[in-house]
Amino acid sequence: MSRILPTSSPLRIGFAGAVAMAAAMGFGRFFFTPVLPGMMSGVPLSASEAGLIAAGNFAGYLAGALLASQSWAAGRERGLALGGLLATALLLLAMALTESLPLFILIRSLAGLASAFAMIFTTSIVLPHALGRDGVQAIHFGGVGAGIALSSVVAFLVHRAAGDAAHGWRMDWIVAAAIVLVGLMYVAHQLPRPPAGRKAEAEPPMRWTRPLVLLTLSYGLFGFGYVVTATFLVAIVRMAAAGPAVEAGAWLVTGLAACVSLFLWRPFSARIGLGWSTLLCLLLEACGVLASVLMPPVIGALLGGLLLGLTFMTVTAYGLQLARALTPASQRRALAMMTAAFGTGQIVGPLVAGWATQASGNFTLASVMAAVVLVVAAICLRPVLGRTAPT
Repeated sequence: MSRILPTSSPLRIGFAGAVAMAAAMGFGRFFFTPVLPGMMSGVPLSASEAGLIAAGNFAGYLAGALLASQSWAAGRERGLALGGLLATALLLLAMALTESLPLFILIRSLAGLASAFAMIFTTSIVLPHALGRDGVQAIHFGGVGAGIALSSVVAFLVHRAAGDAAHGWRMDWIVAAAIVLVGLMYVAHQLPRPPAGRKAEAEPPMRWTRPLVLLTLSYGLFGFGYVVTATFLVAIVRMAAAGPAVEAGAWLVTGLAACVSLFLWRPFSARIGLGWSTLLCLLLEACGVLASVLMPPVIGALLGGLLLGLTFMTVTAYGLQLARALTPASQRRALAMMTAAFGTGQIVGPLVAGWATQASGNFTLASVMAAVVLVVAAICLRPVLGRTAPT
């Protein structure tokens, strides 16, 4: 195998990035979604309390993104990425050890910081090896979908094995922690080290042009718009009493679609550009958000999960590529600041969704608001329409 894929192989580095993204994002960030219904009934938690926990995670993600944007991290990317993965595993385990709402919020806040470090610093290592190799980038970001798909299977199997709604959610977190530790061992072995003797240099400050400002605003609105479905999709299915199979199936469809989404969108982005592709993804995602609450439960959940999976990682990846194209001299800073805008939207989204659901008794109002925000995010992309990936 080593003769086929040498240590410096971009493909091997892409796979290491995919495993890191699956661990940090698929489990560290998004595992809360399939576990949430069990926690709401077993702890118990209200919708507004669940929103607070989710917002805490995204606040930690924002803090991690802001910290990562500073020059102190130059040359330390690999250690910080691996440290973020280790912290993710430990914090997943910690979720099984308490029923305290303040502790849940604190743990998920720290987990958000850890996942931001793992995502940003791993991506900063992988993307230079992906230049001119779209497949490597697609593999790297596809790891998020693979993690989501695996997490849905894990949650479903644990639910069936535990058979105890009051405590099965604890086993979910324990199993997730073990999976992330295994992923960490693989990534530590495969992720490349900085070249020997190479001195790391801090990037210059970013130049905030009008296209970059609007792109960043769009990315923040996208964070708000997608996160309602991404956080509460399984809870929406549970509220509709569609059954455990549909709950797991909707999240599995989301993950599988996310795995292949970048590959599927490549022909479109090559023909119409990253900007137009991102706009189309945002509009399709808005349709999925509405479908999850306005269509019959089974069809709505599956269609909502499918459209979410087909679009959210593509918007994430293309948005970062567009930012890199607009700030070629400060690409790591651009990556971090875009992630910070994304995190800001994600903090507000679960809070608004939790309060709206608590007041209305269902997720319809929150989902309609999210769909409108996604349409506004698409409108903000006008200055970057037609742009392609940086060369």
